[in-house]
Amino acid sequence: MSCKCGCENCKDEKLEKILQKYNQDKDNLIQILNEVQVQYGYIPKFAQERISEYLNMPMAEIYGVITFYARFTLKPKGKYNIAVCLGTACFVKGSEKILDKVKEKLGIDVGETTADGKFSIEATRCIGACGLAPVFTINDEVYGKATPEMVDRIIDEYMNK
Repeated sequence: MSCKCGCENCKDEKLEKILQKYNQDKDNLIQILNEVQVQYGYIPKFAQERISEYLNMPMAEIYGVITFYARFTLKPKGKYNIAVCLGTACFVKGSEKILDKVKEKLGIDVGETTADGKFSIEATRCIGACGLAPVFTINDEVYGKATPEMVDRIIDEYMNK
């Protein structure tokens, strides 16, 4: 019987379950990386090494795929991932001010996570809510017609959760 605590044995067990779904064909790399991303919230180095071994692929090739696709990340995201849209409509309507306010409020930059692991920030391209520009999301919640004051208030609400 295995533990469920998140220790190295559990992490390895979760990864092995993902790998067992796929044959050792390099064409399965994207699907495997996607499942690892969902499972861990990012693609940890130990997973990259094990995938490299499993698919008999160089680590550099796996790293290249991970860094090519914006969906994949090498760093864990916060419990609350804040994504600010920098698409054309949002940018024209001031999303850069929204992003600046988020960075100032949390004391981190794009691609970083707060020390407590609660918040992370990313800059995204169009999320398809142009009529609500400027837009930001926190996890799956969309906030439209955003203002810096609104950002301040909403982040405060998440800080108190």
